[in-house]
Amino acid sequence: MSDEDDDDLPPLPAGKKNYMTPEGHARLIAERRKLWNEERPEVVRVVEWAAGNGDRSENGDYIYGKKRLREIDRRLRFLDKRLSIAEVVDPSAQKNRGKVFFGASVTYAREDESEITVAIVGIDETETGRISWISPVARALMGKSVGDTAKVPTPKGAEMIEIVAIAYPN
Repeated sequence: MSDEDDDDLPPLPAGKKNYMTPEGHARLIAERRKLWNEERPEVVRVVEWAAGNGDRSENGDYIYGKKRLREIDRRLRFLDKRLSIAEVVDPSAQKNRGKVFFGASVTYAREDESEITVAIVGIDETETGRISWISPVARALMGKSVGDTAKVPTPKGAEMIEIVAIAYPN
């Protein structure tokens, strides 16, 4: 199985660090702990029980259990790999709070005058309102201050955005 088969999320760019916030790092550790200490032992128990019931080729509990066990093991490999190369960066320790860096929450105005607020986080921490530090928007915002404009590439062409506010956790 190749490394790509282990990845549920986009790969890190070559030569880049796997930056994470302390909260994101803690979430991945908690997920790994739950998979290893709770879910995997339960699935193993079910598979062992199902294997003792005879014909495995038509045994749904056995077939599903083995499939689920492969999924858990795949996720555990992914988490181990990502956590082993994680570099935790605490955004609350940022001294230069007037500029956009990893961990900042940034509100920016788009050309249509709508405003969007995003937090710049690690690649494994993205969800609604949280964008990866390697995303085009985050890369365009990095190092900028309130009032600065940035050009963001989009499928429809470049869009200019203006930084309205920058905040860091305390």
